[in-house]
Amino acid sequence: MKREEKNLSPRSHFLSIVPLAWALLLLCSCAGTHTDFDEKAWREKVMSANVEDLYAPNHDGDAFFNPWMPMERKGFLTFLRWRFSPGKTYTEEEKAYLPRVIPEPATRIREAKDSDFIFWVGHGTFFMRLGGTYWITDPMFSDRALLPKRRTPPGISMDEIHSIVGDERLHVLISHNHYDHLDRRSIEALPANSHFFVPLGLKDFVLGLGHSHVLEMNWWQSLDLPKNIELVCLPMQHWSRRIGQGFNTTLWASFLIAAPNVTIYFDGDGGYHIGYREIGRRFPGIDYALIPTTAYHPRWFMHYAHMNIDETLDAFQDLGASFFIPTQWGTFELGDEPAGYPRLDLERTIAERKLNADRFLILDIGGLHLIH
Repeated sequence: MKREEKNLSPRSHFLSIVPLAWALLLLCSCAGTHTDFDEKAWREKVMSANVEDLYAPNHDGDAFFNPWMPMERKGFLTFLRWRFSPGKTYTEEEKAYLPRVIPEPATRIREAKDSDFIFWVGHGTFFMRLGGTYWITDPMFSDRALLPKRRTPPGISMDEIHSIVGDERLHVLISHNHYDHLDRRSIEALPANSHFFVPLGLKDFVLGLGHSHVLEMNWWQSLDLPKNIELVCLPMQHWSRRIGQGFNTTLWASFLIAAPNVTIYFDGDGGYHIGYREIGRRFPGIDYALIPTTAYHPRWFMHYAHMNIDETLDAFQDLGASFFIPTQWGTFELGDEPAGYPRLDLERTIAERKLNADRFLILDIGGLHLIH
């Protein structure tokens, strides 16, 4: 039987390209406009939220959500509008700046002997020894976070981490399921006896990568761990999605690690919200606040899920922490801003607000801070 050829008629061909033409026309019109953002109105909305809602149920039967201020869904056209719209202009220095990569990480860590430390691997990944126990946050060692490519290498290799940890147990915190925080290859490469602490909905994913010690946690849940360490799962204003996991089908979270001699707050990713004040009230005496500084341009698109530098400083103040360590800058370009730009922006804003610069520990890749 002769195969029938199905050529489109001129009229059918015209009709088939009309939706595409309209989409391109819309994008072109958006690209020529600047979207203003009302910072004052946004702050008023943030501060009008009820503290009680921080403790309200965070799952509606179908998906997780932030009960104090549910996220407004943005469609794909809104995403395209961002990608095709003109962005902020950056100087050549701002576009070129990147953190240093400090060599010989394993040697420097071994020279610290039994001291507790915070070591920045890059992005949201910190390798820490706290109260004699080893921790790693959002382990990300791959060259790409799905699509974005690393601008700087990890500050230590996975083999070096294995050699330092030895037979000790590595405690792993996962804040949420986005690709720059939950990396399949990095998790597979972690020691087999690692203990994972993940937000609700992520246990099966980690189990599927060959690890057997995985505990899911909900906001405000706390655990008593060996060596007199308490771990608390806390709210974070964000969202979740990845291939194979639908929109908000897994939770997102920040964490507090309270060791005998030091308390660390790890903020995985998120927008500014009233929860910082409540966390500071509930857990006074935080020593180090690890707060994200990334993907905040353009503000009209990013404001709900990412803090700008002023908001990170306000969050730090709300938490009442002694020291601020910025995270997530210098590795990937996830917003309009260049990878190294947040550090320059942070330093400028600290000076403009006349804050005590000694309270801000801005590490380079491979930076090692000893806890005394």
